[in-house]
Amino acid sequence: MVGQLPPARLPRAASQTTPKAQAEYIDSLPRDIQQENPSAQFTYAVLVVNESGRSAGLSNQVQVPAAPTLPAPANFNAQVTAQGILLTWSCGPAPARAPPYIQYRVRVYRRGENARADTNAGEVEIQDCSKTELLDQSFEWEQTHSYRATVVTVVSVPGKPEMQVEGDDSAPVKVFPHDVYPPAVPTGLQAVFSGVGQAPFIDLVWAPVTDADLAGYNVYRHEEGGQAVKTNSEMVKTPAFRDSNVAAGKKYFYSVSAVDLRGNESARSEEAAESVP
Repeated sequence: MVGQLPPARLPRAASQTTPKAQAEYIDSLPRDIQQENPSAQFTYAVLVVNESGRSAGLSNQVQVPAAPTLPAPANFNAQVTAQGILLTWSCGPAPARAPPYIQYRVRVYRRGENARADTNAGEVEIQDCSKTELLDQSFEWEQTHSYRATVVTVVSVPGKPEMQVEGDDSAPVKVFPHDVYPPAVPTGLQAVFSGVGQAPFIDLVWAPVTDADLAGYNVYRHEEGGQAVKTNSEMVKTPAFRDSNVAAGKKYFYSVSAVDLRGNESARSEEAAESVP
């Protein structure tokens, strides 16, 4: 027996509205026991004894891994950036004499304001405190999110199933990611004239922007000394554009911008020029 609790004080007349008796017990384990055999498991059961000292027997048994856990990450923080939500924390002390089959990870959970359960936003291995951050890019913009972090003890003994034990949670942090960040500026713009035996046109190509929330591109054109004007009436969906509204004897200058799903537009690319004979 590891502990004993006093009887719960509840009315004898039980009904559907009478609350069920609940109790909890914390078994504080000596660190030596966990260090000696971290891959072991502790088995617990409850024995309920009535006023006459009689019992119906042991309850169902539950098993808890003996592997020691680490304290929750300190100074846990969330910051909105153009690349995503950056989660940072302070590196805590690692346990002494950790066997080679035990590893530790920082696991970060996220819950949206309308979500019913937490989502695993990512994990980072704890080695030499060289990495104390995680970039979450799977969230939804314009929605409040709550984050928490915990240190996971992973026990991988050859020939046995892997066991994972989560430690205490960090204090939760809330963040509202408002997207005011434009996509990356397009690069590699090239302009090529074609017109032999057909109506003249200038083809534009550029390197695709890889932002996950990219909606498309805008193409701007001007003649020498003139003001750049957008030439596309609808968003350009691919990194290519054909300008058929060109005239012989003129030189045109082009630039391209990228636009995301929320209408944020990047700066324009470097210009590319092409002449129409």
